[in-house]
Amino acid sequence: MASTRTSIEWPTLGLLAICYALWFVAITVLSSLWLPLGLIVAAVAAALQSSLQHEVIHHHPFRNDRLNEALVTPALTLLIPFRRFRDTHLAHHTDETLTDPYDDPESNYMDPVVWATLSRFAQATLRFNNTLLGRITIGPLVSQVAFMNSDWRAIRTGNRAVWTAWALHVPAVALVCWAVAMAPMPLWAYAISAYMALSILKIRTFLEHRAHPDCAARTVIVEDRGLLALLFLNNNLHVVHHAHPGVPWYALPAVYRARRSAFLARNKGYRYGSYAEVFNRHFLTAKDPVPHPLMPAPLDVSLGSGAFTVTHKEGTDASASDHGNRGLHAH
Repeated sequence: MASTRTSIEWPTLGLLAICYALWFVAITVLSSLWLPLGLIVAAVAAALQSSLQHEVIHHHPFRNDRLNEALVTPALTLLIPFRRFRDTHLAHHTDETLTDPYDDPESNYMDPVVWATLSRFAQATLRFNNTLLGRITIGPLVSQVAFMNSDWRAIRTGNRAVWTAWALHVPAVALVCWAVAMAPMPLWAYAISAYMALSILKIRTFLEHRAHPDCAARTVIVEDRGLLALLFLNNNLHVVHHAHPGVPWYALPAVYRARRSAFLARNKGYRYGSYAEVFNRHFLTAKDPVPHPLMPAPLDVSLGSGAFTVTHKEGTDASASDHGNRGLHAH
């Protein structure tokens, strides 16, 4: 496919400026007028920045990645280091391992054997998290706990890239907290706003991928053209993004329209007409089971030092405390 890249992608750059202006107005003017309004608008701006961070990960709006990273340095959602988002997301783009609890860092599935070791309360919590209501209420908390546990283990074992990402995240969070502290919005209210932003993002990630024997059929199309599609920068056309990750957000709809039948054949009709349909079908009803439905039983399960060690994929070990998943899609 011919590249749609230009040296500077002005639509992305302009949207970044609008995003930060909206965020600033939210924490200042709107919070002074009515705090709930400021809180909601700040959440929308933070969710939009996350989508713009996703664009940066895929080398937009400039060809210089360091300059791109600088554009999204402020940690508006507070909890996710940009470089961890970048590294886990790029690993996620290996379509052959999509949804695998061990090899896909953004999978929300779990190894069935690890699932069997969990308490009834943990299983009930994760089942609720697999409904859309659960994903947008407790989903950010569930994901963050799993994500930070995984990163803490990586730091303790000497993973320098993870340590560096969190070290760089500290000033990024401090910058945002300082700006909010100088504004009328209280810090406690902004913390709620940041959580709301992550909840909004969970609507997109809720059904982006499904377990399917054909890796090309694992990625969704949501033919939505409303506010959520804008906030997600057309990532609802997710199979198009996975097929052409270098295409900028504003070009995705045209690519999809030109080859709609081919994309729907590629993902074997994994399609929703809108996010309204997603809410109607899955608000209280889980789309999937938590245990990966296509995952074979591990070769060996043994007890060791107070935790299960699960041998999976030709000897790759994973602790049961990892839930057979590296992050439960934190972002």
